[in-house]
Amino acid sequence: AVVAREYRIPAVVGTGFATTTFQDGQLLEVNGDTGSVRIIG
Repeated sequence: AVVAREYRIPAVVGTGFATTTFQDGQLLEVNGDTGSVRIIG
């Protein structure tokens, strides 16, 4: 998170549920501005 912030790379961190919610191969839309992740496929 610190490196992403320093290099101004959008990132979503600290999502304890992500590994149980999302599955391998799913397409996701990650919004680094709002910190949201949405399944798109």
